[in-house]
Amino acid sequence: MTNSNLAFVFPGQGSQYVGMGKDLCSQFSAAKRIFAEADEALGCALSDLCFNGPEAELKLTENTQPAILAASIAALTVLETETLLRPAYVAGHSLGEYSALVAVGALRFADALKIVRQRGRLMQEAVASGEGAMAVVMGLEMDEVRSLCATAGQGEVVSPANFNGAGQVVIAGTKSAVSRAMTLAKERGAKRVLALPVSAPFHCQLMQPAAEGLEKILRDIEVRPFSVGVITNVDADVNFNADRVKSLLTEQAVRPVRWEESVKKLAELSCTRALEIGPGKVLKGLIKRIEPTIEADNFEVPQDLARLAA
Repeated sequence: MTNSNLAFVFPGQGSQYVGMGKDLCSQFSAAKRIFAEADEALGCALSDLCFNGPEAELKLTENTQPAILAASIAALTVLETETLLRPAYVAGHSLGEYSALVAVGALRFADALKIVRQRGRLMQEAVASGEGAMAVVMGLEMDEVRSLCATAGQGEVVSPANFNGAGQVVIAGTKSAVSRAMTLAKERGAKRVLALPVSAPFHCQLMQPAAEGLEKILRDIEVRPFSVGVITNVDADVNFNADRVKSLLTEQAVRPVRWEESVKKLAELSCTRALEIGPGKVLKGLIKRIEPTIEADNFEVPQDLARLAA
């Protein structure tokens, strides 16, 4: 039965850690089955990489993306098997949108794994190593960050990549343009400006080659009808239309993740509870700061079950 005030949200890149999903697998056959399916779909020991590392290999974008997807869907499967919780809406942060689409049945799990492995590879190859950068700007409004990026660009790419909420905006672009934007942000009163240790400048126009590659990959994928609303990164609005999924995922590669607006949309839709499912607690923290009216919690390890059931 659907809980009309409940949303499931799924984490993106950066939430990975060695050991994710291991305890769920040792205690629940449902999780074990999901990881076995992932290994088979990709023809590699993804489960071993998730459980035992090495960390350097897990951090490679083409490994990170399917690994987080698998850990998230394993957690989701356990949650659905062990409780009666069913969401009215789902959302995911960047990569997490693929987990959300698997959760509502729009994408088959095996298809999603193959897509995100390729997505990771395409994103990595879109910009030569060392030429792109990302940084987080804290304490400035969305429009102010848009404005300083426009000033700092000087013919190069720099733009907001994630509107994470609570005064946190991530910017992405060429290394020199991001550096100029960081200086401007400090001059305009940002509380904190921090370069991010990322392998590529995600969610900006430099990802256009990745978007084009993704469009080709998605052509052969079946998107099935779904009845649970998906809040998309591109629109920060609800999508029920299977025909829009491919174009939204393609566009997502070059457009900012509108997470703050997505959380506010959930509140607008009368969601009073949100569960982050998968590794980490990043989204739970952001939701609490963006929309205190939503009770945010997370599920990633067996110990979380008793609390959620209560």
